[in-house]
This record gives sequence, structure tokens and C-alpha cells, in this order.
Amino acid sequence: MKYLVKIIISSFAVLITSWLLNGVHVTNYITAFLVAFVLSLLNIFIKPILVMLTIPVTMFTLGLFLLVINAIIVLIATQIVHGFEVNSFWDALVFSVIQTIVAYLLQLPERYYNRKQSKNRI
Repeated sequence: MKYLVKIIISSFAVLITSWLLNGVHVTNYITAFLVAFVLSLLNIFIKPILVMLTIPVTMFTLGLFLLVINAIIVLIATQIVHGFEVNSFWDALVFSVIQTIVAYLLQLPERYYNRKQSKNRI
């Protein structure tokens, strides 16, 4: 259930981010939901492999190369989900950063509610 809630929140973040950026296009909410789902699967299965393969570069750039990996993940998602378009690598990079921030802000009420519920159990 938690996973589904996070996917729904992430899909709203995808919609908001595509609205903010000119280089990112999402056709409808269903597509945004699929983008959020595919991004979560790519982050689970593909991202760890990319991170392991690029540890030296990531260490040399003090972790900033992780932003490039996130942009690559977004570009892979554009190839999988029809109706989700990113014009360039830089748009994918900015999309990944803004989408992360928007998703975090949208998840704040849920985190506050869960923290409040855990304090009430004690």
C-alpha cells in the first residue's frame, strides 16, 4: 500500500514537473502514473548497476555524477513509456532534480501523518 501511495505522489510530481519545464511533455495522468512506475522500477534494478560501474567517476566528481545517472534513467524511461517525451539530456537532468524536490514536498504531509501515528502508539 505504501508503494502505491508513493507511486501516486510521484505521478503528481511528474505532472507538476512537466508543467514547469518546456522540454518535458506528458500526455495525461495515466502516462504520468506509468512514468512514475517505470522510474521506480529503473531506480530499483538499473540504477544500482550504473552506480556500481561508475564509482570512480562518482568519487572524482564528489557525487555529482549521480545527477547524470538520474538523467540517464529518465532518458531510458522516455524510450519505454509512450507519451512521455524529454527533448534533451539537460532537460532530463533538470527534470530529475525538480521531480525529486516536488515529490519530496508532496510526501511531507504523509511523512508527518506517519510520524504522528507512530508517536501515538507509544
